[in-house]
Amino acid sequence: MALPPVLQNTLSLPLVAAPMFIISNPELVIAQCKAGVVGSFPALNARPAAELEVWLQRITSDLAAYNQANPDRPAAPFAVNQIVHGSNDRLQHDLEMCVKYKVPIVITSLGAKEFVNEAVHSYGGIVLHDIISDRFARKAVAKGADGLIAVAAGAGGHAGSISPFALVQEIREWFDGPLLLSGSIATGGGILAAQAMGADLAYVGSAFIATREANAQQAYKQAIVDCDSADIVNSNLFTGVHGNYLRPSIEAAGMDPDNLPDGDIASMNFGSGGDTDAKAWKDIWGCGQGISAVKAVLPTADLVARLATEYRAARERLRPA
Repeated sequence: MALPPVLQNTLSLPLVAAPMFIISNPELVIAQCKAGVVGSFPALNARPAAELEVWLQRITSDLAAYNQANPDRPAAPFAVNQIVHGSNDRLQHDLEMCVKYKVPIVITSLGAKEFVNEAVHSYGGIVLHDIISDRFARKAVAKGADGLIAVAAGAGGHAGSISPFALVQEIREWFDGPLLLSGSIATGGGILAAQAMGADLAYVGSAFIATREANAQQAYKQAIVDCDSADIVNSNLFTGVHGNYLRPSIEAAGMDPDNLPDGDIASMNFGSGGDTDAKAWKDIWGCGQGISAVKAVLPTADLVARLATEYRAARERLRPA
């Protein structure tokens, strides 16, 4: 099945930038879209709730002006991530804003709801739902999701535990719609590998933390540059859901990364840092396992250019002699 029109033609790379809590802001999203990849942000990053409309006004107006000035190379579309879990008391408001501004792509997480899909479809938008297993993938499609984001082992933040080889293979046995793959992708070769496995697009997050536009502390950005896969700790302590985090940030919060207690999924606490004052995402830094490929803090356009160069080189290496 071909990709929907919104995911064709304007992409310089088969890549969607993942929405990252706190990190993704209008500056980053606009830079990503202008560089030719789908930019995204969680609706909950705009606080208070009224700020979401300000963000949407800025993103849509900036991209419209860019497209008018660059008709031969328009920006890629943008996406808004909606947390569908019952703990999100802003969902209805934020969804109404997406409808008002006709957000091209809505990414849903932590639950699949038919009314969300119907609202996005009402104006011609598409819904991509992130999942960590084939079982959840089937539920999402049954409830009307247009595409799937397979969050495999090694992804940053709330990550799955299944190998990308297994997860993509299982989903492709029955689903021929848009499929994105997330999990340790931080090179152009990784993007091509995702396609070789059967995904249409790569879903990349952690590499974008180390960009100038990202809303992250400088120490966080530098840690992305300095650390590698051995510095990633998987725990459910901080939010109740298993996720991958940077070891140095856990140590800085006064905790032993190798002896963390279990969290409570029933609370779905997005701010706790266990028995300390540390806050998940703000003080306890989410990160995927692919960061050894990140060598410097760069402008977003330079990161995308690096990925594009690597992607072309990887394709060339695979051409028959």
